[in-house]
Amino acid sequence: MSDLAFRAWRSGDDLELLQIFGDPLSPQAYQDRTMLREDSDAPFSRTLVATSESVAIGAGVIFASSLHPQRLWLYVEVAPTHRRQGVGTELVARLRALIPAGETTDLKVRYTVTAGDPALSAIGFCAALGLGEIQVSRDVILEPGALAEPDFESNDRVIEDISTGSVELTKLVMDFYNATHQWDPAQMTVGSAQKMLLDENTGAQGAIVLRDKPRSEGGKILAFAISYIPAREESPTDVLVGSNPAFSDDQVAESVRDLVAMLVYQHPVKLEVDASMFVLSSLVDALATVEQATVISTTHILASDHAN
Repeated sequence: MSDLAFRAWRSGDDLELLQIFGDPLSPQAYQDRTMLREDSDAPFSRTLVATSESVAIGAGVIFASSLHPQRLWLYVEVAPTHRRQGVGTELVARLRALIPAGETTDLKVRYTVTAGDPALSAIGFCAALGLGEIQVSRDVILEPGALAEPDFESNDRVIEDISTGSVELTKLVMDFYNATHQWDPAQMTVGSAQKMLLDENTGAQGAIVLRDKPRSEGGKILAFAISYIPAREESPTDVLVGSNPAFSDDQVAESVRDLVAMLVYQHPVKLEVDASMFVLSSLVDALATVEQATVISTTHILASDHAN
């Protein structure tokens, strides 16, 4: 495109690009667009807008994350009428050129497949960039009664309500997050775990844990579940389910299953399940085969240093 030009992000571009891109097709697409932002040096972030005849037709951002420092996030979107014309490729090249010395040059991107959006353009664009898949994450709805009610009377395990401000829970959430993100090494701290996953501003509204024996007897948490206020009142409750990485998958498998069974005994819940959460992912696979779990979206994360 001979009239293609590029400029920095400026106030009002989000509204202008919304008219060009159209409404996001999924909650993930909405979140991705929020990555587009004004430039910053701490942390590093650069956004470019592509224009044709002074009209915005695309945008891209590249930025660093203190939580996952190994790679830079990259997000690019081009208006449907201007795709497959080299706009996205040029945005990536120009964004790469803005990476300062001393910053990693490895990139990661994601795209989400839903029933209404097969993400074919994103798939082709990632393939053209030579990116390789490093993770798959699914948003899943589990139906009420998907699992039989668990029996805790036959062993020493104990279900317990716990405060989302509990130091014990916060440390466990931190350890679980770091352990399940070895594919994109995380530096989650107690402070960031509380702020990102447990603070009242996250929508966290309650938590339960399953211990191997009563707390008064030194019982350790085997599995935990944190519930969040759903985006819409009629939607299933969002729940983060995790386990204690100090135990093996075999040691926590039954506890994860029983905790999930409690959650869905009477009401549906929505879970986000990474493939690296092996126990929970395997449980979801089993429930999906008997139509008790519905995958509503699948997010693929790819990286430049893990090319196929």
